[in-house]
Formats: sequence, C-alpha cells, structure tokens
Amino acid sequence: MKKTLCGIGTPFMLAALATVALPALGLARYGISSLTLAMFAGALVGNVVPGLSAGPLVPGFRFVQRRVLRLGVMLYGLNLSVAQIVSAGSRGIWIDLLMVCSTLGLGWLIGTRLLGLDRETTLLASAGSAICGAAAIVATAPALKMNEQREVAATASAVAAVIVFGTVAIFVYPALYGWLGSDPAGFGAYIGSTVHEVAQVVAIGNLIGGDAEQVAVIVKMLRVVMLVPFVLFVGSRMAARSDGQGLSVPVPWFALGFLALAGVNSLHWIPPSATEGLKLLGTFCLTAAMAALGIDTNIGRLRQSGLKVFVLGLLLFVHLLVVGGAVNFWLLP
Repeated sequence: MKKTLCGIGTPFMLAALATVALPALGLARYGISSLTLAMFAGALVGNVVPGLSAGPLVPGFRFVQRRVLRLGVMLYGLNLSVAQIVSAGSRGIWIDLLMVCSTLGLGWLIGTRLLGLDRETTLLASAGSAICGAAAIVATAPALKMNEQREVAATASAVAAVIVFGTVAIFVYPALYGWLGSDPAGFGAYIGSTVHEVAQVVAIGNLIGGDAEQVAVIVKMLRVVMLVPFVLFVGSRMAARSDGQGLSVPVPWFALGFLALAGVNSLHWIPPSATEGLKLLGTFCLTAAMAALGIDTNIGRLRQSGLKVFVLGLLLFVHLLVVGGAVNFWLLP
C-alpha cells in the first residue's frame, strides 16, 4: 500500500514541479504547456532510473495513467461552453469539421496502408493532430482497450510526434502570416483549426496580435468539443469488434462527463471561482498523468518503434498547413 501511494505521489510531485517551472522559466510564451513539461520530466526520471517503470511503484503509476487521467479529461469540459460554439459561427463549425474529418481519414490511410503502423498508434497520432494534441491522445487511448504495456508505448510515441510538430508550428505560422497577408481574425481561425495544442494556439495567436488570439482560441475549443463524439465512436467500434469474443467494452464515462460538465459550464450553475479551481484541478490531473506516462517511456524503445509515427506526424502537419490554408482562405473565406 505504501509503495502504491509513492507511485501515485511521484507523478503528482513531477506535475507540481512542472506547474511551478512553467511560469518561472517563461516557457508558456513558446507554447509549451505543463503537460509537455511534465512528460519530459517523467521521461528524464524514468530513463535515469530505469527500474522505476518495472518496480513496486508501477501500480501507482498505472492508477494515475488511468483513473486520474480520466478525471482530468472530464474536468477539461469546464473549459467549454455553448456560447463558444455559437460565437464560432457556422463557418467555424464547417472549417473544424472538414479539418478534423480529413485529418483523421488521411491519418488512417497513411498510417495503416502506407506506413504499416498498427491501428491503435495510427488512431492516437491522427487524433492528436486532428483534435487537441496530447489531451486527445490520452483521452482516446483508454477507449482502445489495449494492454497496459502496449497502451503506454503507443501513447508515448504519438504524444512525442504531436509535441514535436506542434512546437514547429509556433515558428512556421508567424512566418506564414506575413507571407499570406491575411487579417488577424482570419488568420486566427486558421490557427485554431489547424494547430495541435491549445497552448500552442494561444502562443501563436499572441505573436500575431489583434483579434488573432481570441478567434484562434474559440475555433480551437470548438475542435476540442469534437473529441467527445470521436472517443464515443472509437469506444462503440471496439464494442462491436469484441461482440464475437464475448467481451464487454463499456461506454467511456469520462467522455460523457466531459460533455456534461461543458453543459453545466454553459448554464453557469457553478460559481466562477469554483469553476476556475476545478479547471486548475483538471489541468493538474492531466499533467500528473503525462508525468506518469513519461516515467514509463523508454527512449531506446521509442527510438526503435517511433520513426513511422514521426513520419505520420510530419505528413499530417503538412496536411494541416496546406489543406487548412486552402479551406480557410479559399474554400470557406
């Protein structure tokens, strides 16, 4: 029991360090989130002390990777509201639908047909690129019902690919802004509909200035809403596949909780101060889950199995840039 508690406490300690270090080091301005920082910190600890990922603390790590993660995903729903969806307008909804569906479809074709990746890793990397980066990956992974070791490996490689190309986006998009000559609001919609992580969207929008950041965040949060139907769809497909084997695949309750809390937030049933506190708690839970995932990430194994994932991440990044630009500036201007 004591070792299990230590296994739970270690990721939370790393999450606390990441949360404190983020503003202290000024990393937020570069689009680095506490989730990214915690995963890197966990990977550093896990690879410096490799026995951690196979020792008596593992049950605690698994608890954080699964239970705490799902609580964090559910609480993330408090960042959304119906008002945000309405403010995005029909144009924002159509742009996001086109980009999410095209990225998921293209990712599936490239990953499974061209690169020979397994379905689970392909789905995770595609979801991270299409919807909301690492948060989408860690929310989708439980619905795939993989064994623990496979889930950790697939999730870690997909998250690493998304982090790399999301970071590249921070440098590419400001350069594109000057070249395209778009207005800040229009470019903000482009950012929100194509950039991986919320933190990266905020960072790029802030660099552009004007209305870019506000519009980018609204359009991005609309993409985040699409995480729920996607996770439910994946869960239902897994249930259909398991019917012949007599297995039971439950509905991902955390996805329904995410949607329910978004509805509660829209109705303002929770006082603003309490809402902010719950948002912070949700982010902290996700940060701890990323730290636990990092501890389980073996760099050598990632290097051997992750090259194809990075190729997939690169091709989807190019798709988001090029097709996203065409959709935003020519198809639905």
